[in-house]
Amino acid sequence: MDTQQNYQEHEIANNADIEVNKPSKSRFLFLLFFFGFFIFCWSGCYKLYEHSFKNNEDIKVPENTLYEPKYK
Repeated sequence: MDTQQNYQEHEIANNADIEVNKPSKSRFLFLLFFFGFFIFCWSGCYKLYEHSFKNNEDIKVPENTLYEPKYK
């Protein structure tokens, strides 16, 4: 029992381990959330831009289907 307690006292903590270093863990999770959310929003905006309405003025519309239709 004494040797196990002595081993735990002299164990070197790895500061790069996110489970040991709580500020590092919270910073990592925040950045992971932030960049994930940013990429999600950016890709959504890109898809909306890619599939946006493109006006085509040269399309022939029959006169009887206009807002104020013209009949013969």
